[in-house]
Amino acid sequence: MPRTDPAVIVALDYPGAREALALAQKLDPARCRVKVGSELFTAAGPSVVAGLKSLGFEVFLDLKFHDIPHTVARACRSACDLGVWMVNVHALGGPRMLAAARAALPLGLAHLIGVTVLTSHSEHELAELGLGSAPARTQALARMCRDVGLDGVVCSAHEAPLLADLAGDAFMLVTPGIRPPGTPADDQRRTADIGEALAAGARYLVIGRPITQAPDPAAALEACARAAHRKGE
Repeated sequence: MPRTDPAVIVALDYPGAREALALAQKLDPARCRVKVGSELFTAAGPSVVAGLKSLGFEVFLDLKFHDIPHTVARACRSACDLGVWMVNVHALGGPRMLAAARAALPLGLAHLIGVTVLTSHSEHELAELGLGSAPARTQALARMCRDVGLDGVVCSAHEAPLLADLAGDAFMLVTPGIRPPGTPADDQRRTADIGEALAAGARYLVIGRPITQAPDPAAALEACARAAHRKGE
């Protein structure tokens, strides 16, 4: 792990590299990592990853690869070649796809984690998709990821306590949908604050708009990082 292993991952959900890099320049890479998602990567491509790395940031490439095993394996390898810190695949791709991704990304390179259930999904939406309840689906997918050797999963803080027997140094929980007290939920459905997420077993907290849209993003990051440090002690 890096020397500080900050808990906060700032989601740079911007339409282009200019905006993302301008925000990143206001942040301290010793206090956070950054996440590049589908919108930003589609617009800016690998160059934005290189730009963020040049500023000293470790990058979580959040593209949720979900395709046939061969395609996902090649995509994961390409992500590793970019020098990212973490990359994810969607666990609904199944055990053969997950195993192919793991084989393409040997241990010791970028962290490979599986997405379980999106925090934007409500229970009603999951039922409409035929996926059952969030707790049951998250548990099943997380165990699948663990069994094929992934480094962890993305899950809601609501379901994280159900994965306590999986979580630890060898299996990390990454929780999006983090909303500090007093901030709006936006389009998220299953949210938690920093203390709730860490108490539930999360190691890393993905925080976007509460930091990126704050009047002072650096101050907002510092408040989140301090809260995470206090709760993690």
